[in-house]
Order: sequence, then structure tokens, then C-alpha cells
Amino acid sequence: MAKRDYYEVLGVDRDVDADALKKAYRRLAMKNHPDRNPGDAEAEERFKEGKEAYEVLSDPNKRATYDQLGHAGLEGSMGGGGGGGFRDIFDEVFGDIFGGRGGGGPRVYRGADLRYELELSLEEAVFGTTASIDVPSRVRCETCSGSGAKPGTSPETCSTCEGAGQVRVQQGFFSLQQTCPTCRGNGTVIREVCGECRGAGRVVRNRTLSVKVPAGVDIGDRVRLSGEGEVGESGGPSGDLYVEIAVKDHPIFTREGTHLYCEVPVGFVTATLGGEVEVPGLEGRINLKIPAETQTGRLFRMRGKGVKSVRGGATGDLLCRVVIETPVNLNRKQKALLEELDASLNKNEKKHRPREQSWLDSVKCFFEDLS
Repeated sequence: MAKRDYYEVLGVDRDVDADALKKAYRRLAMKNHPDRNPGDAEAEERFKEGKEAYEVLSDPNKRATYDQLGHAGLEGSMGGGGGGGFRDIFDEVFGDIFGGRGGGGPRVYRGADLRYELELSLEEAVFGTTASIDVPSRVRCETCSGSGAKPGTSPETCSTCEGAGQVRVQQGFFSLQQTCPTCRGNGTVIREVCGECRGAGRVVRNRTLSVKVPAGVDIGDRVRLSGEGEVGESGGPSGDLYVEIAVKDHPIFTREGTHLYCEVPVGFVTATLGGEVEVPGLEGRINLKIPAETQTGRLFRMRGKGVKSVRGGATGDLLCRVVIETPVNLNRKQKALLEELDASLNKNEKKHRPREQSWLDSVKCFFEDLS
């Protein structure tokens, strides 16, 4: 049987925002929850279908994939129906209303993901590097081995929920699960807390990690270190560490995607008569031929001298923008030579300075139109 469109399942438009999406899921789940519909297989199926839809649409990456490729784009990434991911989604939205963990037992919580900004030089981003970073995060307390209890003691099973972490309460026609108020869902209580972590089971420490940065990364790219985030509570898995790339300004090059841009000052005579100048490249020096009568602003493309993206594809280009440099600090003789040259050029201005003459003609027409 073909799956229904996830937006149709939740009854929302395709441009729905996160808050409206969450509200739509709450309505559907409350209506079809098995505790409210005992023995109703269709309601249970709608409940599972809604969880699957929300699990996808609440995740920006999965939602983008689904919007572009539909159900086919998510094949192999969803896992089995009713798995741990669905329970996490339900707990996130409903908290203590239903308890979320159908099998009972103390709750475990995945550790928080962490973000670290790593600043690289342009060369490090282009060619890749291995960086050492210091990351402050919550890690397991070594004094109590993460139990939160004073050394020599251990957490005791909660007498209220008998270790389940949840209690069942009757509200009218409904029998609902709630987090145990005594142990707050842990299933255990600590009589004597660890002095190091004060019962949390986790402490903040600085960790030094090695990050292998692949060649071709750019500003905003992220390197994921699985399991290097904060340690989870109650034995839960650790989160991930996302290293976000920042790139320092370069004194010569500006990067746009896989292309590099730079300005190349060229002398007046070389630009006029033509010649060759040496320009820098990330992998060494490059000779750039300047044709005669080159004007300021002209771009020269050096194919394949840019950056190869971390995502693959062709290597970009190096684009050199010529800037004609006006001579400065001239002596009398040099000034006289230029004045002699200028006088010679003025004898046939349209031939030697066509852009200037074209501009002057336009200015003349402009003022004539105003009069």
C-alpha cells in the first residue's frame, strides 16, 4: 500500500512553520493515541502514520529531501516503524502527558549536540588540515562513575514507580502515564549525592580533540564528530559535536564557491604595449600574459587554478582583475615625456582615446537635450 503524503497526513500546507506543524501533530496524536482508542487498529495505524510524518517534517534535512524526492528519497533512512526515533519525537512533543516510553523503565536522555567554530586560513580550507581543538562539555563523572551517588553507595530503586520511571493515573475515562514525581523519570533515587558532580553524574571538563578537515571546505560547512557532544543522562548516548568552518580574510584572494578572485596591478606601459606579469596562485606562481591596450577592470581567467569543492565536481578558476596603476612621484624629465606623449595623442583623440571621446560626446548630447 502506497504511503500517503506526509503533509496530507498531518493536514497542513507545504509551507507550514515549525510551531504550526507541532500543533497539528499534537491534535492528531491526542485523537488517535492507543490509550484513548483501545482495540482500534485503524486509530493505532493513524497514530503511527502521524508520528512518521512528524519525524520527517520536523527535521529540516529530512524535510528538504522529502520535498525534493518524496518517499523514495527517505528509503533506508527511516528505520522500522515505532522505533526509538519515533518515541523520541513523541516525548519531545508531549512530555509527561502520555509518558512516551511504552515499555516502561527509567528514562534515558541523549546528550546535547555541541557546536564549535573553527577558524581556518584560506589555504587550510582549500587543501585540508588536521586541527586540535579544546571543547568544554559535560562528561561522565569519574568519581561516581556517572551514577550521581556518593562513592561507596549506589542509587536505590524508586519505591513509587518501582523503577519504571513512570506512574499510571486515571483521569476520567482515560488511563494515562506520567513521569514519576518522586524520581522524575529516572527509576532510581539518590540518598547520598556525589560531592564532585552533586548528583548529576556529569561534570564540565575541557577535552582536546583532533579534527580532520577535508580539502575544499568553505564558510558554513560542518564537520560532524559522532558521539563527541555532551554525555547523555542516565546512561543515554552522547550527542554529536558539529565543527562549523569559518575562513579568515586573505590578503590577496577572495573566494566565491570554487572560484578565486584577485586584483593584479599592471603598469601603464605594460598595459599599453602588452607584456607579462607574475601572479600568485595557491599552488605556486603563474605567468599572466597582458595583451596590448588592456584596460582597467578586464578579467583574465586561469582555468583550473581555483578550488576543488569538498562535494566533488570540477576545480574552479582563478580570475585576475587588472588594475592599471598610474605612475606616481615623477621627476621633471618623466613629466615632460608624458606631456609630449599627451600632445601627440591629442592630434588624433578619437583614434587613441575612443572611450574618452565617446563619453565626452554623450555628455555634450546630455547638456544639449537640457537646453
